[in-house]
Amino acid sequence: MAFIPRQKLSKKAKRALDLKKRATWDGLNPVTRRTENKKAYDRKRPAGFDEDRPGGPFHI
Repeated sequence: MAFIPRQKLSKKAKRALDLKKRATWDGLNPVTRRTENKKAYDRKRPAGFDEDRPGGPFHI
């Protein structure tokens, strides 16, 4: 097969060439993730005070 410059290829041929060159992430998500700030207030997280007491804060 003779070499044909990319500029002279048809749109379908360019897409086929791009698909062949394109790599996959193989199940890896490329989105950057950050760890949550433990000191910041999060209303979804339950309050951490008095967790060690079985009766709660008002144990008599």
